[in-house]
Amino acid sequence: MFKTELLSPAGNMKTLISAINNGADAIYVGGKMFGARAFADNFSNDELKEAVKYCHLYGVKLYVTANTVIFENEIDEFLNYMKFLYEIGVDAVIMQDLGMINLVRKLIPDLEIHVSTQVNCHNDESLYLLKKMGVTRAVLAREMSLSDIKKLKCPIEKEIFIHGALCVSYSGQCLFSSLNGGRSGNRGTCAQCCRLPYELYDKKGKIKTEGKYLLSTKELCSVYNIKDILDAGISSLKIEGRMKSPEYVGYVTRVYRRLIDEYYSLGNPKVTEEEIKNLMVLFNRNFTNGYLFDDDIYNGKYPNHLGVSLGKVVKVNPDKIFIKLDSDLHQEDGIRFCESSKGMIVNMLYNEKGLLVNHVSKGDIAVVDNKVDLKNKDKVNKTISKELINFMNDIENKKIPISFDLKAITNEPLEVSISDGVNVISVKSIILEKAKNKSTTKEEVYSKLNKLGSTPFYLNGCDIYLDDVFIPMSILNEIRRDLCDKLISKRCECNNKVNFDYEKQVIDDENESQSILVRNEKQLKCVLGKMRIYTEDYELYKKYKEKNVFYKLPRIMHKFPSFKNENLLISELGGIYKYSHDNYVIADYPLNITNSESVNFLHNLGVKISTISPEVTDYELEKYSYSTEKIVYGKPDLMILKTFRKDGDYLKNNTNNYFPIIHGDYTTILHHQNIDLRKYKGRYILFDETEKEINDLF
Repeated sequence: MFKTELLSPAGNMKTLISAINNGADAIYVGGKMFGARAFADNFSNDELKEAVKYCHLYGVKLYVTANTVIFENEIDEFLNYMKFLYEIGVDAVIMQDLGMINLVRKLIPDLEIHVSTQVNCHNDESLYLLKKMGVTRAVLAREMSLSDIKKLKCPIEKEIFIHGALCVSYSGQCLFSSLNGGRSGNRGTCAQCCRLPYELYDKKGKIKTEGKYLLSTKELCSVYNIKDILDAGISSLKIEGRMKSPEYVGYVTRVYRRLIDEYYSLGNPKVTEEEIKNLMVLFNRNFTNGYLFDDDIYNGKYPNHLGVSLGKVVKVNPDKIFIKLDSDLHQEDGIRFCESSKGMIVNMLYNEKGLLVNHVSKGDIAVVDNKVDLKNKDKVNKTISKELINFMNDIENKKIPISFDLKAITNEPLEVSISDGVNVISVKSIILEKAKNKSTTKEEVYSKLNKLGSTPFYLNGCDIYLDDVFIPMSILNEIRRDLCDKLISKRCECNNKVNFDYEKQVIDDENESQSILVRNEKQLKCVLGKMRIYTEDYELYKKYKEKNVFYKLPRIMHKFPSFKNENLLISELGGIYKYSHDNYVIADYPLNITNSESVNFLHNLGVKISTISPEVTDYELEKYSYSTEKIVYGKPDLMILKTFRKDGDYLKNNTNNYFPIIHGDYTTILHHQNIDLRKYKGRYILFDETEKEINDLF
């Protein structure tokens, strides 16, 4: 019977164990290299070996993220890492880089690949291409609605996020952090520019906004919609949070585990008020149903953890703060004063009489030390629950059900087998003699076989057949220990081996042409006949297409018009799959092309020229690849947003940089300054340049 997988994150071994103990079917982790959460603790290679064995011991799958783009000088190291992951037995690798996906499928065909949400899969066409490549599963773009997902026909495993932090930009389509500080989201070091304050401007000046965190999102929470999600038959439901605590990951996993199990047993699971409160105190920036259910995702007022309402300050002085509680407060809880944004841990807690206590109940007055120099009465939220942390830390390690089968027949070897329902391991021991004094009883045998306290097992059944024989208890103890050790080894064993040769070939296919992206007909006429021209205006394209003009397709494609023998600039994978066979196709930089293998892969699909990502500064890859072009001038797209307010022409950050906004079916935010690498030949991106400014560029 098909059953949707619950997939939990882990940034370290303690969190991984917490996820297993609370019901994860699979866990995704990152190693020290090539993962999109470089600031998580992450796992060393030795820790990855331990993690794989621990997961497999408990029947849990382990996926490893290798979902960054790969630069040319990293290819050999990346392939060696893939070989290592395959040989230690990881169940799948989560990847973004198209060239590396294609290469790994060829060199290590038995290594299962899941495509990261960084690939921006949002249509059937992209899924069909990935399936053709041999990819097992695609993590869909978080911007897809559940109704859109249900319309997908490609028979590939589909995975979606159900809880945790959201990206405001389509994942894998954000260069904001990379081009404004050198910390690349595509390389695992995102600086979270979306959590910073911005001001909105139009041509008349500043626009008043409710809050200043205009790009900051709420937290995704799907507990109210879990039935609808499970009804859709999605393969895997993913919790975000490789940088979150063991308590957070464990509890979120625990809640969704219960809801999923109740769905399959009862049909209509319901989340409890206590569960919602605990989820909020663990982490929230306000909850949203997300784009899955066409909900608003923005919280412009607060970019950080809000917690859950605790009460109101009714009195404050330089020494003490008096709080009227609307929920219980415990010593060592964390609290935040909402308007002042000041927070603290309640190390010392007093009741209204001034006596030290470890707990004050809902409805009473709690008194805490004024460690944060609070001046005014304020609303108070709880941001850490010591009681919940203690509860999570007291959960015992998961146990695996096993059964024993023992046969003790006179003058024959003692036979004992152990089974976990899949594996059966048997041993034969001493030849048994008829008992001379007292026969061994079933109760004695059961008692010895049930001594499993230090093992990961619990006894779920025991079939004992005894003649009138005597069995030394020391022999039974020895057999039990031996069988348990062998079963552990069996559940964790991996015999994967692979050898391959990889050598890059120099390709003599140099492309020295220039191109330019224009925004209107006036700009187009300035450069007509001088170079290849890209336009997003289809009417302009039709008018001038015979003069080396290309139509730039939208970044997000849900409908695919019929094109044949056209000139197309394509930014997403579905369009490449749909159009590269019978059109002149150029691959655009949002495909995150950072190495020669990606260029060559696209070339073999029919792409004529591939545009290198602006994140690449070393162009060594060109001598190993087919024709490429690079961005040499202009303001590249930093973000593409599914929804954003439609007023405003610029965002201004706290360093007085103005980022142009282009509105349309989707919102595009451009870089605040022009890239200028005009010492190279390549692509120019125009914004609002005049005819004179355009002529001055060349």
